[in-house]
Amino acid sequence: MKRAVLFLAIAVISVSVVSAQSQVKKESVPGIINFAQIETTVACAGAVTPASVAEIKKMGYKAIFNLRLPTEQGADIEGEAAAAKAAGVNFVHLPLNAASPDPAVVDSFLKAVTEPGNQPAFIHCASGNRAAAMWFIKRVVVDKWDNDRAIAEAAQLGNISQPMKTFALDYIQAHKK
Repeated sequence: MKRAVLFLAIAVISVSVVSAQSQVKKESVPGIINFAQIETTVACAGAVTPASVAEIKKMGYKAIFNLRLPTEQGADIEGEAAAAKAAGVNFVHLPLNAASPDPAVVDSFLKAVTEPGNQPAFIHCASGNRAAAMWFIKRVVVDKWDNDRAIAEAAQLGNISQPMKTFALDYIQAHKK
């Protein structure tokens, strides 16, 4: 009897842990590098082309968060902003320098990404590194997830570099309430 109760408890805990994990779906989308999506909540990606914005709209995203610097090779901030406007998608440009990330950019991101008109959100940079790091921070600071759960989800969304992970953890530590 005790064994059956123990087995049942383990089974319930296992199901709870599995269901608590977000389902990240990766797919190939023309004009978008490293597309990864969590249900319909958020997508993180690398570089996108202005031509891909219409597809982002068709997928149901209400806002595009572009973390690229205007000086990055291949970044077409103006073209993407114009395409977003034409498609009826909110466009938020928050340039985040991976070599020297600014906490003020994260502050602006957290404020904007939590606005109801900006969800679901499509977040991108050049590779997905900065996008996943920003989502990691959002999950911990706003959604109150623990670091381990949030980093596991973020790692599925994009390959977070060690410097961006360190920056994110420092930001989280400085903003714990």
